[in-house]
This record gives sequence, C-alpha cells and structure tokens, in this order.
Amino acid sequence: MSTYKKRGYKPSNKKEEQQSQESESTTAEVFNTLDETASKSEKWIEKNSKTLLYVLISLVVVFLGFLGYTKYISEPKEQEAANELAFPRKYFDEAATAGSGIDSLLNLGLEGADGKYGFIDIADSYSGTDAGNLANYYAGVSYLKMKKYDKGIEYLSKFKSDDEILGPISLGAIGDAFSDINQPKDALEYYEKAADKKDNEFTTPLYLFKAGQIAMDLKEFGKAEGFFTKIKEKYSKSDQGQDIDMFINAAKYAK
Repeated sequence: MSTYKKRGYKPSNKKEEQQSQESESTTAEVFNTLDETASKSEKWIEKNSKTLLYVLISLVVVFLGFLGYTKYISEPKEQEAANELAFPRKYFDEAATAGSGIDSLLNLGLEGADGKYGFIDIADSYSGTDAGNLANYYAGVSYLKMKKYDKGIEYLSKFKSDDEILGPISLGAIGDAFSDINQPKDALEYYEKAADKKDNEFTTPLYLFKAGQIAMDLKEFGKAEGFFTKIKEKYSKSDQGQDIDMFINAAKYAK
C-alpha cells in the first residue's frame, strides 16, 4: 500500500533516504532518455526532410490522381456503359415474351445492330464496369436459351454479383447448363454454390431441391436426404417445402 508523503516530508531512516534517492535517479534517467530520443528524432527528420517531402507529395499526387480518375474517367465510363446496355436489353426482354423468332432476337441482343453494341461487345469494351459485368450475365443466359451451353457457361462464369437474387440465380443457371449437357457432378457443385450464396426464401430452397434431385441421380442418397431435410427444417413454407417429406422418405429408403 502506497504512503502519502506530506510537504516537507523527510525520510525517517537511511533506508527510506536511499529509496528516495534511487527513485529520483530513475526519474532523471527516464527524462534524459526521452530527451535523447526526441533529439535523435529531430535530427532524423531534419536529415530526411527532403525524402519525407517527396513521399508526402507522392501521396498527394496519387490521391488527386485517384479523384481525377474517378470523376473524369471511371464515372463517365460507367454511365456510358449503362447507356449502351439499354439497347441489347430491349431485344432480350422481347425474346422473353415472343412466341417465335426468339433466337433471332437473342442474337440481336448478343451481337448488336445498327451500329449499337450487343452484350458481347459491352462485356469486352466495358470490362470493369457494373454494366460490363451485367452484360456477361445477359450474354450467358441468352446463350443458354439458344442451347449453346459452353458459351453460356463461359459468360456466366465471368459474371460476379453479391445481389440477393441475381448472385444465386447466375450460379444456378450454370448448374442448369451442366445438368442439360449431362454433367451431373458439375451441376451438383453449382447448385450447392447457388444454395449457399445467399440465404433467402426463394433461391435457397430452389437450389437445395435441385441439388437433392441431382444427388439422387448420382445415388448419393445421404447427401440428397440432407438437402431435402434442410428444406423441411428451414424453408417449409416455400414451394419446394410443400411435399418435401415424400422426397426425404425416398432418399432415406434408397440408402
């Protein structure tokens, strides 16, 4: 326990006097060390002042360059790409409701027309922009609708998104493509990725169910049961959850 020392306090014995002197000596050493350190720092700064100035100027130049790039290059390019994307999307949307000539409309969306870019050119010329990324998605889906699965997988694989719905759907579309060309193991891999991408009541049970069906085809009945059971436990109100007990039992008794 520390003892409060009153003003004018004098050590009562030699031991206390010695301790007091040692304390004062230690304090003096600490301040001397701080003074020496500060002196060395000042000398180092003085010696390297030019270098420090160049570094500071470089950082300012980089920062200003970043602001300039964003304002005068990046943002205008994003806007330009978004404007270009409107043209092929028109054909893509028309193909979704057309009764015939769907492939022709999809081709116009992919290749462009009347001097306007299609999805392929936008994805290439505006790579690194949001619109360029989205063009990969539209191109991929267009190719899948035309049953050009390799091309569809190629472009969908380039598309990256953390969107709640679009992210899982793009991965699930790759799973559909692999399923259609009879590559069930690859299809299962992408259905699992799609199910895990985002947790929601629409895409998660949908791709869990598709993964379960593929797992059944692969005779991986334990894995299929796990997918179906997860739907029952967490997404029982989804469309896939309505008759899920039937699929759980089918997987269970097939093991």
